[in-house]
Amino acid sequence: MRRSLGKLIAGSLSIAGRWQNQQLRRLNIHEYQGAELMSKYGINVPKGVAVASIEEVKEAVKSVFPNEKEVVVKSQILAGGRGLGTFKSGLKGGVHIVKTEEVPSIAEKMLGQILVTKQTGSQGKIVSKVYLCEKLSLVNEMYFAITLDRSTAGPIEHKRETEEEKEGQIIIACKKGGTSIEDLAEKFPDMIIKVPIDVFKGITDEDAAKVVDGLAPTVADRSASIEQVKKLYQLFCECDCTLLEINPIAETADKQLVAADAKLNFDDNASFRHKEIFELRDPSQEDSREVAAAKADLNYIGLDGEIGCMVNGAGLAMATMDIIKLHGGTPANFLDVGGNASEGQVVEAFKILTSDDKVKAILVNIFGGIMKCDVIASGIVNAAKQVSLKVPVVVRLEGTNVDQGKRILKDSGMTLITAEDLDDAAEKAVKATVN
Repeated sequence: MRRSLGKLIAGSLSIAGRWQNQQLRRLNIHEYQGAELMSKYGINVPKGVAVASIEEVKEAVKSVFPNEKEVVVKSQILAGGRGLGTFKSGLKGGVHIVKTEEVPSIAEKMLGQILVTKQTGSQGKIVSKVYLCEKLSLVNEMYFAITLDRSTAGPIEHKRETEEEKEGQIIIACKKGGTSIEDLAEKFPDMIIKVPIDVFKGITDEDAAKVVDGLAPTVADRSASIEQVKKLYQLFCECDCTLLEINPIAETADKQLVAADAKLNFDDNASFRHKEIFELRDPSQEDSREVAAAKADLNYIGLDGEIGCMVNGAGLAMATMDIIKLHGGTPANFLDVGGNASEGQVVEAFKILTSDDKVKAILVNIFGGIMKCDVIASGIVNAAKQVSLKVPVVVRLEGTNVDQGKRILKDSGMTLITAEDLDDAAEKAVKATVN
């Protein structure tokens, strides 16, 4: 649900952003961490505590929920659809409302187990913590999100010609929530409202009022709800968020607007000024290959294909993936080593590519400009010494120091498949996977 939010309003915004010369890595934090951050900004959130062991669960029940009859137990993974997910152990649902005395039992069935949802893929994600929350008396459930406007991807410094072009952020609201926003958009598109925000002016009372009108609360105090929306926008801006999504944002019987969920993403380019937030990163929930690539300063995104790609330049990398597809193959990744990669980075790139069991062939496509072909060639040779290359490697080199690069590869004694151009390289890579 969360991951496909961009599809919902593709004409107006993009969660993923545009392809750039550098991979976009956006910090994603757990629900309990998001709730704690919201609380610091004066945003209403349920009382709750995250726990990692049965001992902590028992202690939390006694100290945090001594008078509660029921408690909500939420598995914490960085993926949506937890409520409808299934544990590999057989337990149905990653979110349960249980009697207080049953909390340790249900938590034990979640902790350390693999939860599979629509967003995790068949491999699922491990639940290292559960979030224990008070059970609120909800009167109404709605949907709320703030993200970047696709037309500007945030602030632009030059003067704009029209009012419409001023908008850099957008708030999305729907008077129904707690379920798939995509389904609601398809069935009831008129229920979803979008309120653009001028990043230079910030959110106004009028903007916040429009959002509250879109949420259409039935019992929550209007003035207090407007203040809550303004606080959410303040958090979004001050913490350099790329997405703030609450599904559901709910009304309670005591007439409050409460964030009953918390999904926050942050711009990694702002990590230098939000060190305490970026320390919340949970590498165990991320693709281990992407974590390794980030450490090596490589731009890598794992895919589901069988041809590993190592290319210099995002544009050439995308073209390489397209031509592989054109010849009937499927790329296993996007990997851009950039224009200043060292031999060490090339070695790390090969380690990442060969760690993928689905990879049946590797295609190296280098057009040497700033990136020199001899550096890539030396990296390939050194990688072969450190990594057991059990799959065919197709190499296409062209550009700066290409002759030296080809000579290094030839003198290495490695069994390589050489190609004259990109089309030839892609065709040979696809054939190599078949053979």
